[in-house]
Amino acid sequence: MSERENIKNYAPDALRARLQKDGLPGFRAAQITRWLYARGVEDWDAMSDLGLDLRRELARRFETRALETGEVQRATDGVIKTQLRARDGAVLESVAIPERGRTTLCLSTQVGCPLACSFCATGALGFTRNLSSAEIIDQMCRMRELLPAGQRITNVVFMGMGEPLLNLPGLLPALDTLLHPQAFGLAPRRITVSTAGVARRIPELLEQAPVNLAVSLHAANDALRDELVPLNRRFPLAQLFATLRALPQLSRRHPVFFEYTLMAGVNDSVEDARALARLLAGLPSKLNVIPMNEHEDAPYRAPTPQVMDRFLAELSRAGVVCTLRRPRGADIEAACGQLALRPSPSPPPPSPAGARQGQEPGTTRR
Repeated sequence: MSERENIKNYAPDALRARLQKDGLPGFRAAQITRWLYARGVEDWDAMSDLGLDLRRELARRFETRALETGEVQRATDGVIKTQLRARDGAVLESVAIPERGRTTLCLSTQVGCPLACSFCATGALGFTRNLSSAEIIDQMCRMRELLPAGQRITNVVFMGMGEPLLNLPGLLPALDTLLHPQAFGLAPRRITVSTAGVARRIPELLEQAPVNLAVSLHAANDALRDELVPLNRRFPLAQLFATLRALPQLSRRHPVFFEYTLMAGVNDSVEDARALARLLAGLPSKLNVIPMNEHEDAPYRAPTPQVMDRFLAELSRAGVVCTLRRPRGADIEAACGQLALRPSPSPPPPSPAGARQGQEPGTTRR
């Protein structure tokens, strides 16, 4: 492993301070930032407006890549899921979701996840470690290399592997880089950080980064949420919602987004919808209802369309602003709750000469 620091661990303003501390010109930070992020150039020798001696000194001190691209899977609906490998061999996944007029990148903040939510494939992996800021930002750099020409990343959601609020030291500098006008220059409204409900760290996040907040809810009572989201035992609904209602940043123009995975026979009844409406009453919010994205590690299934329609209709009658999120990338297990580092399915072996299509060699049809 390289003993050099990764320069992407430093947000642009922190990079200026670091260069000055090392006796290097601080104003060079803006040039380096534009090369790395606005232009996507990571070779020190190619940064032509930096002097040769400076480039050599920077190359001696800093590396510019934190992740390398591994297996790339492309879904029939255009979603791209990629495995990315860190310097220590750790593997994570990121997902790019193209839509009309925009492309959303789903980023990870941890290798695996410590929360063990019962419906989530990532939780079944267990937890390895937090990602560094450089590793979080490098997902952006590597994924944009895979997009078709002319397509750019317009939105970022921290809804990949891991719990973002359990890695604020890595997350906050990465957010600074995403927001900085000399780096990626994303507007705050185009970045969403999702949490399973680490209540005590929500105010710190929003005080330091004016991004959208999303909360993975999935149940409207503590008994069920304890089962689905074990973190609820540490931060039960009363504590979580007291924290949310006290946030000065929330308003009708800046609501909190809730995610509610709908599971057949678990949390999809009319009474569940009514309890959910009571829980959200008076809080500036929008609700995304997500049919369960099935995978081999969870016993849950998605409800029928009729049950989902009844659930949404009850929420609408109660005045809840809600949408049904259409699953994306399900055929490559890139949808919400499916990231589990599984390889792409192997194609069936070619049939030997003379074998009839759909018939295994050495068998006869009955």
